[in-house]
Amino acid sequence: MSASRRSGTTDELGPDEPERAGPVGPDGSDLLAALLDGMDAALCAFDADGVVTHWNREAERILGWTAEEAVGRRGFAGWAVREADAEEIEGRLMSAMHAPGRQVHEFALVTKDGGRVLVRTQSAAVRGPDGKPAGLYCAFSEVHAQIDLERSIALSEALFEDASWGVVLVDADLRPAVVNAYAARALGTGRTTLLGRPLGELLTRGVEDLENALTHVLAEGAPPAPAEMWVGVRTPEGERRRCWRSGFLRLASPLAEEPVPLGVGWLFQDVTEAKQGEQEAALLRFRANQLHRASRAAAECEDPAEAATVHLDFALAGFADHAVIDRVAGAPAADGESAAPPRLVRVAATPSGGPGPSALTGHAGLPVRYAEGHPALQCVARAGSVRASSGTAAPDQAREWARARQWPEDTVHALCAVLRSRGRTLGVVTFLRGAARTAFERSDATYAEDVAVRIAAALDLAGPPGGGEGA
Repeated sequence: MSASRRSGTTDELGPDEPERAGPVGPDGSDLLAALLDGMDAALCAFDADGVVTHWNREAERILGWTAEEAVGRRGFAGWAVREADAEEIEGRLMSAMHAPGRQVHEFALVTKDGGRVLVRTQSAAVRGPDGKPAGLYCAFSEVHAQIDLERSIALSEALFEDASWGVVLVDADLRPAVVNAYAARALGTGRTTLLGRPLGELLTRGVEDLENALTHVLAEGAPPAPAEMWVGVRTPEGERRRCWRSGFLRLASPLAEEPVPLGVGWLFQDVTEAKQGEQEAALLRFRANQLHRASRAAAECEDPAEAATVHLDFALAGFADHAVIDRVAGAPAADGESAAPPRLVRVAATPSGGPGPSALTGHAGLPVRYAEGHPALQCVARAGSVRASSGTAAPDQAREWARARQWPEDTVHALCAVLRSRGRTLGVVTFLRGAARTAFERSDATYAEDVAVRIAAALDLAGPPGGGEGA
């Protein structure tokens, strides 16, 4: 039954009151009853004499007393509270009629079956047309439910203010609706600037993967584990490549009868440094293993020149697309003995047309046509590593750049490491990468130098091109 005086306690129409004309429809009391019964909180109201005038269905659910049983009773004594507590509780409730604002209290109410429920109440005065208190309303809920609600609100506020990870609420159109401070910093802009913008305006890479994950969550629900995504963040200084460990939650409206997706909660942490550390450690382990395997395989080669190509082949895996070994023509001179520009002879190279082992070449002893200033010649002259790259040149210009240096046309990046043995420069090993790989870095140069030491030892044992003993 509706929780108001119309439930058996409304006054009848007086003889002088005209009946309403027109079709019968919901009046104000019907609307009020519907609103009260649809509330998530329990609500009761008292008139100025402390008589219960309203009692909604949530109050009935919590305490078990129906509206018929509650409306019309004076106070809570003897039915909704214990007699011993009635005076104190009713005094605290009725004091709200003469106090400004709302009064919040906690006390125990008695259920119809004799149990006790600890509730938190909010009470406020209801004023009549003359502005004087005409009664009060009292909204209440079980304390544990109220605490759960307050915890949820507090958690939401903390996530969007103080969380040490990014929190973004994405709407059904995959646009940010709410962003916390951490996420705004990670995306390189302000919190309000992000709202409503497509993700493609914020990220240069990884947008497709992120949008695919959000779409999947909207359709299927949250994934069972976090996902690590590499993205490129657009900043005034250029692109920043970051790795975000992300978790996703589908958000549904608690007010709808059927689950209606409101969007996705996206939580992430920047784990770039940790992932880079893991990658570097894995790369170091792999390269150390390759050097070890190459040394064992080269030890079984009778021909020292063949041992040099074994070291080259093992080094190439995961490191470069092509490689060549050029040796100084003639007997190597000690440092400072010759001021003449060196001539280099190709002694080994990997196939440029497809995969395969390195092949020994240069049996005729003809020098390679390297132009002045070639990276390999610079490497020999400096007795140190040299890196070269075509940079951001167009594909046609990059091919011409590679051809001019006597390298395969798909070369974009090069690294030359000097071959040194017994205090002399024997030649240079050049590693080449195509456009699909990144430019060589300092850590790559260190690895190339380790490989060059082993190749140089084998070539020193093999002797100069065209035969002869090593000096």
